[in-house]
Amino acid sequence: MNKKRLVVLSGAGISAESGIKTFRDSGGLWEGHDVMEVASPEGWRRNQDLVQEFYNLRRKQARECLPNLAHELLVELESNFEVLIITQNVDDLHERAGSSKVLHLHGELNKAQSSLDPNLVYELDHWEIKKGDKCEKGSQLRPNVVWFGEPVPKMLDAIKWAEKADIFLVIGTSLQVYPAAGLVDYAPTTAPIYLIDPNSEFSRLPTRITHLKNSATEGMKILKDLLIPEI
Repeated sequence: MNKKRLVVLSGAGISAESGIKTFRDSGGLWEGHDVMEVASPEGWRRNQDLVQEFYNLRRKQARECLPNLAHELLVELESNFEVLIITQNVDDLHERAGSSKVLHLHGELNKAQSSLDPNLVYELDHWEIKKGDKCEKGSQLRPNVVWFGEPVPKMLDAIKWAEKADIFLVIGTSLQVYPAAGLVDYAPTTAPIYLIDPNSEFSRLPTRITHLKNSATEGMKILKDLLIPEI
């Protein structure tokens, strides 16, 4: 028998429980920086050294963090479902927990890309991108992260996944960042939607949603109990 397809849209809230900070926790400031200084093409053009330092420190921190129970429970659900994870997070905690199908909408912290050709992407085996580290075309390497104002190349792939959902889960995201927030609208009308987030302000969501107003880890415990009897 084919497994039902559980499509997951994950956000910063799931990583926060592993100790990874999010700029939305402090009024748009990220480690003391306005987000547009460190996460926009304009910021990169103004101060490459600042942007590199910022992401180098984020990369170093992320490598010291471990997946939490929410990540692990998503892996456990692969025994019963085909689990497809669309994540807005740039860390690799889903992969390190053992999830087998992960699509990174906003890029990957452990990769670098050419500042000339975004199709040139390189795996990093260390936490630091230095000034003078260049791609094969001779341009400076930059973080492999989708910044504000840049296109989201993986969006069409994410839409295809969302359209195939038998069950759709939103976890750890306040659905404020577009186009990612719009993915919930592509879930088939027959697919139940679950939302795990302590925030209660989600007026734009479909009426068929089940909102678990819990942290990522506590919500995943509840969700697992809800989903497994469906098998």
